[in-house]
Amino acid sequence: MSTDFSQVLREHAALLGRVAATYEANFHKRQELLQEITLAVWQALDKFKGDSSIKTYVLRVAHNKAITHVAYHAKQPRNDSYCEMESPEPSHKPSAVEQIDQQQKFQMMLGQIRQMPIQTMQVVTMSMEGLSYDEIADACGISSSNAGVVLNRARKVLMESMQNG
Repeated sequence: MSTDFSQVLREHAALLGRVAATYEANFHKRQELLQEITLAVWQALDKFKGDSSIKTYVLRVAHNKAITHVAYHAKQPRNDSYCEMESPEPSHKPSAVEQIDQQQKFQMMLGQIRQMPIQTMQVVTMSMEGLSYDEIADACGISSSNAGVVLNRARKVLMESMQNG
């Protein structure tokens, strides 16, 4: 099955960026991860057989690449040079206090998601992208009921941390 890479990238670029942001807090490493994910998707499209939706397939490839990236960087010695430090993302000046509060809550939630075990992080991220339990199960290689259990437990942890934070 032939799939046009540029069309897939146009349709799922934001999704890939969100996956990268879920796995990597450091701005520069996130950009590197996004490039790695994009390359992996390009390489994997020839193998797409249409057994699932293209979105599910792209997410599976993105998560697998992100896990590899995180595992590699976890083994590397920490370097606090300029390039390794968190750089602020380009932002627009908020027009209201609510926007600032919402952004802070989102960053706090993202930080909590990053601390979750890999499989839980995958399930939560895919759920945030609108995938069903069946699609999440297919992408993660788990049962649909297991995907639901993992997601419900993660939601409970997130809700508790947001209420206490």
